[in-house]
Amino acid sequence: MATTHSAEKEFGGALGATCIPVFLPLTVLYLLSVCRSPAASVLQWPPPLPPAAQLWDPLAAVLVVGWITLQSFLYLLPIGKVSEGLVLRDGSKLKYPINGFHALSITAVLLIVCLWLGMPLGYLFELILPLAVCAIGVSYLLSMYLYIRSFWAPQHALSLGGNTGNPLYDFFMGRELNPRIGDFDLKYFCELRPGLIGWVVINLGMLMKEVELRGSPSLAMQLVNGFQLLYVTDALWNEEAVLTTMDIVHDGFGFMLAFGDLAWVPFTYGLQAMFLVVHPQSLSTLGAAGIILLNGIGYYIFRKSNSQKNQFRRDPTHKSVAHLETIATATGKRLLVSGWWGFVRHPNYLGDLLMALAWSLPCGMSHILPYFYVIYFTILLIHREARDEKHCRAKYGLAWDTYCRRVPYRILPYIY
Repeated sequence: MATTHSAEKEFGGALGATCIPVFLPLTVLYLLSVCRSPAASVLQWPPPLPPAAQLWDPLAAVLVVGWITLQSFLYLLPIGKVSEGLVLRDGSKLKYPINGFHALSITAVLLIVCLWLGMPLGYLFELILPLAVCAIGVSYLLSMYLYIRSFWAPQHALSLGGNTGNPLYDFFMGRELNPRIGDFDLKYFCELRPGLIGWVVINLGMLMKEVELRGSPSLAMQLVNGFQLLYVTDALWNEEAVLTTMDIVHDGFGFMLAFGDLAWVPFTYGLQAMFLVVHPQSLSTLGAAGIILLNGIGYYIFRKSNSQKNQFRRDPTHKSVAHLETIATATGKRLLVSGWWGFVRHPNYLGDLLMALAWSLPCGMSHILPYFYVIYFTILLIHREARDEKHCRAKYGLAWDTYCRRVPYRILPYIY
């Protein structure tokens, strides 16, 4: 058994790690229930709690297991290139298949076939609560498996932040950094495959439900589906970039990531589409054009800044980044202080937030529920920025202080 580390605890420590695995799954089910209710008010009393019979359907269990099996099969297909991750503590590098976009494309073809055969994808609206229950159950089972198997992992394979010796906290954060079954990387697979692709499939189901109810999809529904499909497609097209993110490099694989990937993302990120099924909205051409412009600006900032960062990490001498001003650090690495990363410290977060707002605006201004994502995401990114800040200050020391003086704003220029 590995020795423990006295790492500073995050997310409220042991108390947070005990409460979050209880309250976040309940939050998912509550939000879905509110979204389907006529009032769609998060503060209505009594809350619109569904009867227990509506929380389970054997078909939902079959669909969730079948979906994960399909995405696992697509992950294992020998298509696309293979990339190396960053250097691990033992000096080794893991190899990862870069075929997420292929998986999305094959899934799209299968969905087209399903529609051609007349399969009622709109029935996903009726199944949404049982599907969420099953996804939550899978995330719990996976997390328990990950925690138990981590005690047979070598010391160098453990995550420093999830190896504290407190069982509840370590279960939540994840003890093992890169758990694998053979060459199948469990964390990397869950990060971008079943939940992210599942999100747009659920969105499509909501669009088809609207077609059933009203004869055609509304402009608002088309915008929500289009914006979020662009986001997911971009993530999978640029899948290699995830290999340098905090989730892959720093965080262990425990309940936090398992639940987030498999349940939180597909069932809360797309609340707007579900809201529009029950609460249709009309959009003017001018209003739609403004929302498209906002999403376009956000996407441009998000993609350009991420591409610049990823290119610099991979090859600082590349012609697209070689001219940028940098600061030397004691680790031998350099920090960007010009280009997008001289504008604010996290320009990609700024782009993310602009897109999040654009996803919610098609739902109108009469309800706060469709804005849950942008509110939650703002809190998440501020918290993630604080984690990044702490990690970078510990890693780069005085060089990070110099960078912060050069680039004083964290996410929003002249405000934050």
